[in-house]
Amino acid sequence: MTFLDSKDPTPRYLRLATLYRQRIQKGVWQSDTHLPTIEQLMQEFQVARVTVRQALSLLINEGLLRSGRGKGIEVIGKIDRPKFLKLETSLAEMAAVYKNDKPSLTLIDEKEKSPVYLHPEDGIAANEYRHLRRVHTRDHKPYCVISIYLSEEVFQMAPEQFRKETVIPVLMDLKKVAIKSAKQSLKISSADIEIASLLKISVNSPVAEVRRVIKDKNNAVLYLGEITYRADFINFEMDLKTK
Repeated sequence: MTFLDSKDPTPRYLRLATLYRQRIQKGVWQSDTHLPTIEQLMQEFQVARVTVRQALSLLINEGLLRSGRGKGIEVIGKIDRPKFLKLETSLAEMAAVYKNDKPSLTLIDEKEKSPVYLHPEDGIAANEYRHLRRVHTRDHKPYCVISIYLSEEVFQMAPEQFRKETVIPVLMDLKKVAIKSAKQSLKISSADIEIASLLKISVNSPVAEVRRVIKDKNNAVLYLGEITYRADFINFEMDLKTK
């Protein structure tokens, strides 16, 4: 028996639909097989019949399930596993990946002289920052929303490239910019209404929030990136030390 979080404001049928969709994606419910009965699904999650039916209707409309009179509900569709985006653990490797990866970039906001909120351990703020906010898309699927705060002085070295290309490879190719250090952190969160809309996922779906900071030799923050990824597009690997 599984209980849905009673504090989650997302309608129960949407949360059930997400869980059912994941079962199809993971192969728990395979193509050409029948689902458990409505009564069994009601019992598993302790929900009403109408809640189960609403969740299943969504997947039927998506072409993943088929309901036949007297035959139960059958899995007929398969969810394609998205191409993972690997989060590299070195700046050079990250730049190489991004240079070869050409996502579609949709600029949704740009501001001059944007204030940037730095943690004390991040470093020293530059005089001015350019803020670029955009959605990255691959194979017609949006996979991340990114807010980039780039030193205005650096931005002016290649403004059109920074607007049209992934930023880190462009930044590293600038011969006048001396990068001293870079770091990134990752935490698991859930999508709010805006992020869910931009990434075309359900509210409260799991997302990965990544924060990147790149500094120059004077400890000034040249780049701050705050990125929200769809969880199903992320693969985070680290080599573990053996000694």
